[in-house]
Amino acid sequence: MDATRRRIIRMNVPLIDIEPLRCGVHDPDAIAAMARAGAEHGFFRVTGHGIARPVIDRLYEESRRFFEQPLARKQLVAPPHPGYARGYKAIGFEALAYSSDATNSDRPQEAASGPTDLKEFYHFGPADWPHNDPYYRAGEGRYFFDNLWPADQPQFAAAADDYYRGMESLAGSVCQLAALALDLPAHYFAPMIDRHITAARINYYPRQPNPPEPGQLRAGAHTDFDMFTILSGEDVPGGLQVMARNGQWFDVHTDRYEMVCNIGDLMMRWTGDRWCSNRHRVLNPPRAVAAASSRISIGFFFHPNYDASIESLPGQAVRYPPVLSGEFRDEKYRVTQAQAKG
Repeated sequence: MDATRRRIIRMNVPLIDIEPLRCGVHDPDAIAAMARAGAEHGFFRVTGHGIARPVIDRLYEESRRFFEQPLARKQLVAPPHPGYARGYKAIGFEALAYSSDATNSDRPQEAASGPTDLKEFYHFGPADWPHNDPYYRAGEGRYFFDNLWPADQPQFAAAADDYYRGMESLAGSVCQLAALALDLPAHYFAPMIDRHITAARINYYPRQPNPPEPGQLRAGAHTDFDMFTILSGEDVPGGLQVMARNGQWFDVHTDRYEMVCNIGDLMMRWTGDRWCSNRHRVLNPPRAVAAASSRISIGFFFHPNYDASIESLPGQAVRYPPVLSGEFRDEKYRVTQAQAKG
């Protein structure tokens, strides 16, 4: 990618230093940048996040070690039943493009049929959620699961938990920044995220020795279902693209240490469309390098408490009926997974 192209990318995806906010300082420049990013295309980059590089590196190392095993070994930590949202899922499980029209009627669905995404992934959550609290077990507590980890790779679980805790803290800071950018008190969202249902996902995009099917991508065009997504991704061929308002796709440079964040569907609803949950996708690598190029990214899909009511925030337009956070996520997952199986 040439220097001109990189300048365009840097201009379109603002870089926000979140360290002052983490230290209790409300930086007006950061707040203004957050407001612009939400309104323009929903993407921004974050530095000063406080997650140490060795924590990030360890999870990448353990992830690559796991994913580059034979499929039969990876399947040993596949979910015990379809509704178990932890562990390993192979290529063919998901078709993200189908989620575009699941609950937002103003967005036309991009395709009525097509191939599944060319990725494997691994879901995990917090290691020490309170098992005896009825919120986490009874009724709607179906969003909480024990993690599944390979018995012969003990450091995988430890690396993932260190990463999850760092991202959880960062997500809290992003929520404060968002509140300030929406002219709300910094801790406005705190009662709605204190028992959040966030899953982290390690995406593995394998090498492609054979050409994909027509229209098949590493991840089809979609929006995210959550409040925010915070992504760490390798800077290798076959990466992230975001759709601009004019309908054109542009590349977003990813770096495992510099987080890319985007507004999710729930935040768009909360703001009455003032902020944009934008379509994005993951491209295939060029054929010249596809047979030798794999990629890992790690997404933290920050989702509010399952019983949080998502309705227009104070001062925002009313465009959607209220919906519970958990019910909204369920419907999105139902569509993407059912279509992949179909």
